Amino acid sequence: MQGPRPLRAADPVDANAALEAPLTVLRGVGPETAKDFERVGLTTLNDLLHYYPRRYDNYARMKTINRLQYGEECTLIATVTDMHERKFRGNRTMLQVTLSDGTGTIEVTEFNPYRKQLLTPGRQVVVSGKVDQYLGRLTIKPREWEKLDVELLNTGRIVPVYGLTEGLYQRSLRNLTAQVTNYWARRQTDPLPAEIVSRAGLMAYGDALAQIHFPDNETALADAQHRLAFDELFALQIGVLRQRRDWQATPARPLAIPDAGFDSFLKSLPYPLTGAQQRVVAEIRADVARTTPMNRLLQGDVGSGKTIVAAAAMAIALAAGAQAALMAPTSILAEQHYRTLLRLFAPDEQAAVAVRLLQGSTPAAEKAEILAGLRDGTIRIVVGTHALLEDPVEFAALGLAVIDEQHRFGVAQRASLRAKGRGSDGTAVSPHLLVMTATPIPRTLALTVFGDLDLSILDEMPPGRQPITTYLLHANERERGYAFVRREVAKGRQAYLIFPLVEESEKIEARAAVEEYARLQKDIFPEFQLGLLHGRMKPDDKDAVMAAFKANETQILVSTSVVEVGVDVPNATVILIDGANRFGLSQLHQFRGRVGRGEHASYCLLTSDSPDPTPDARLQAMEQTQDGFVLAEKDLELRGPGDFLGTRQAGFAALQAAGLGDVATIEKARREARLIFEVDPELMTPEHAGIRKLVDAFWQTGSGDVS
Repeated sequence: MQGPRPLRAADPVDANAALEAPLTVLRGVGPETAKDFERVGLTTLNDLLHYYPRRYDNYARMKTINRLQYGEECTLIATVTDMHERKFRGNRTMLQVTLSDGTGTIEVTEFNPYRKQLLTPGRQVVVSGKVDQYLGRLTIKPREWEKLDVELLNTGRIVPVYGLTEGLYQRSLRNLTAQVTNYWARRQTDPLPAEIVSRAGLMAYGDALAQIHFPDNETALADAQHRLAFDELFALQIGVLRQRRDWQATPARPLAIPDAGFDSFLKSLPYPLTGAQQRVVAEIRADVARTTPMNRLLQGDVGSGKTIVAAAAMAIALAAGAQAALMAPTSILAEQHYRTLLRLFAPDEQAAVAVRLLQGSTPAAEKAEILAGLRDGTIRIVVGTHALLEDPVEFAALGLAVIDEQHRFGVAQRASLRAKGRGSDGTAVSPHLLVMTATPIPRTLALTVFGDLDLSILDEMPPGRQPITTYLLHANERERGYAFVRREVAKGRQAYLIFPLVEESEKIEARAAVEEYARLQKDIFPEFQLGLLHGRMKPDDKDAVMAAFKANETQILVSTSVVEVGVDVPNATVILIDGANRFGLSQLHQFRGRVGRGEHASYCLLTSDSPDPTPDARLQAMEQTQDGFVLAEKDLELRGPGDFLGTRQAGFAALQAAGLGDVATIEKARREARLIFEVDPELMTPEHAGIRKLVDAFWQTGSGDVS
């Protein structure tokens, strides 16, 4: 696919520098078109060269209708012979499309009404998706629709499909990309030294850039994807190693506790530690005894006892004369931890000053008292939200920092907390760091974005945790769910009803907690007392609602996702999640963990509001397993790392070619990055200049958290 040379002016000598030219040097890109490209982040030739296709259509292997097989992913070229528009619940639109290709016909249901203009009778289209079955007939669950591009079809090749925005079209984008790729791709300097390319068995960089856009065949495409994925993961690993080095560059205060004192603390706990807790506590105790600051990630499923492990680490810090801080992402979770630590460390009134709670909503006078106590060391343990990161917060001797639900915080927040450490002479001292998550981390994420952390896993549940039976209900079975809730509450139990929104939205057709609370109290559960909880409420109002629910003054709590973590009501035995299809798997698993905390059998009901009759794969996974690690792997597979983490984590914004299911490539990149980092951590030698540019460009494209 040859195209004209891309530059109007004479070609610069430096091929890498030439790519910094604006897109307007290309024929056919004027100022207005350049604005369309800018909306998808493309402003230079280099941006275009590295704007990889999101998928490919292999026109040489297209399926015809008479050869379709149930369950396969396929791309089909056909003519729209009929299209009917139907309205259903909530004024939604469904398009029933009949396609024909000369070998047969097939009916496809499309729930996006904006496809109507494309799917006009007589038009040839390309549809990609999964072959499904409905009422005994094959259909296609469409993923993508496109108007047939006859010119590209006639080339009989693997055709790239790019992400578009309004004003951009596949044909013109392919032509422009071909101009840049054909002339500049193989002129680029390889950022990796030849020995890495050879040792790792990688395709040449220029060839990979050319083949990723217009592959000669599937083998060449796979080799190009592998090379460019390796580059991204290699740069990610270098950044992760830098984070670890930076955290450990400042020495820590060694923390130790006599065996007798530690045994006394363990005996004071409400129940003995599980084998997994004992193992992790031993790992932490060994870490904090050193001058190298601990940098450990503790992951454990909902209810596995992470807070008690954190408390044991705090007991070590207190015995060594240091302070400890625990930071949580929400006020509800912070308050939950505060109450737990009060019971463990300050059970009587006289000792209560040792443990304090600091939030943005803390009254000014109380906040001033807490700040003074942290500065002079009289407050030994502080629990808080992001307020702990603020400049006025200073510690006399911060020895241990604990961060809960750590995926809600980035590397920058960890660094801010680290900076709070000071020695007795005012010199910088790193606190030991323990970060915790109830969202199980897939192995590939543990090797990448969390690769700067040592890993501990709580894979054993404390005795007494009840199994939770999960049922998937269709949209028209909501009343069955309400009846189930009514039966449980009538037995003296309590229930959660979760909704995706606080208030109704014109843009999102989902049930909202505020409106549903009023309807449920009046029409569905008039015999019970309902409570309402959502994130827009004032902290005091939230506390009052939760206190009433814990005291069983309200039997049913209507809430948004604010109850995802930090809510512990043992008498609650059923949780009904409305619009469950709108939440991620890990978040649904967190919701489910709100029940099963007492002695009674517990249940999780998932109601989908999707008009698609096909069961949601994520919700089916919830119904099939309670293993959070299995669900985490599934969530990562279905949603990708950005959505899985729930926040923009360092580096992941820059991942285009890499897939986090490719453990072999991740481990290969990790191994090569360590070899380079051990001999040249600053990448200052001439032979590593290309690596330095690769790493800097990668992290600049990402979140910028890496130092």
